Amino acid sequence: MHSFVLNLFDATHEQHIAGVTSFIGEDASGYFGIKPNHARFMTTLVFGLARFSLGADDWQYLALPGAVIYFNNNELTISTRHFLLDTDIERISTLLEQQLITEEENLQATRESLHRMEQAIFKRMLGLKRKTVWQA
Repeated sequence: MHSFVLNLFDATHEQHIAGVTSFIGEDASGYFGIKPNHARFMTTLVFGLARFSLGADDWQYLALPGAVIYFNNNELTISTRHFLLDTDIERISTLLEQQLITEEENLQATRESLHRMEQAIFKRMLGLKRKTVWQA
């Protein structure tokens, strides 16, 4: 049976998995599949689940917050900020949902912080303008 190597890279670690027979992921245009000896291919995955097979019914699930993938010479390389790997779709779906909630909370906190910074800068600029007018 033909297979390829899956190389997973994130900010803290890497993992190499040999014997992959199929990969299914999703990019902006929809779902796609990669089999061994696929033509050279590059795209960006959306936030969500991808999966790959090590045999006929041996599926592994990969949760990630988006990624860049590159397939060449029978190697699929996935680069992302963070990934989760599991054989149980229910468990990894729950972990992905928790990760999505956490990222949304972090994004909201960042937005609030930026809003406070903008307000502080605006107040400072108004104060400088008043001093300039008063001195003139």
